[in-house]
Amino acid sequence: MFPRPLDGSVTSAADSVGLGGEIGSTLSQSDALVGIDDVQKSLNRSRASVYRYTNTDPRNLNPPFNPRKLNPEYRSDQKDPLLFHPNEVARFAKDVLRIKEVTVEVLNSPSTATQQVLAAILDELRLIRSQLDGLPEAPSDLASRRDRQDRPAA
Repeated sequence: MFPRPLDGSVTSAADSVGLGGEIGSTLSQSDALVGIDDVQKSLNRSRASVYRYTNTDPRNLNPPFNPRKLNPEYRSDQKDPLLFHPNEVARFAKDVLRIKEVTVEVLNSPSTATQQVLAAILDELRLIRSQLDGLPEAPSDLASRRDRQDRPAA
């Protein structure tokens, strides 16, 4: 996140999608959540004021939605960090802080070993799929399949 004017769109490294009509609409490409530091930089506010804006309650881990507060995502433990959906940050900036131009930028994190393995698996599956699509029509009965393989059945 870079501190700069906010303009009503959510940008991921892959593509950019505008908020358009309703602020509450969900964007399929913006599933990345942002931390408190990114919210602080986006809103150009101090860390203390961002915590003051946040909808938290020491007695309730996940308080109900409050339209006058910045609502974090669901947490399963009190020690989990506060994470916010970019649409929620944009909604809060427009509706509560009255910032006219809202831009929330979501950057993809650096590639991890897990992401690299998953990408390699996806490439392999695509290769297998292309080879399967190139095969002639598969026989419908077992006898013709056995004949095609030129080996005895077990």
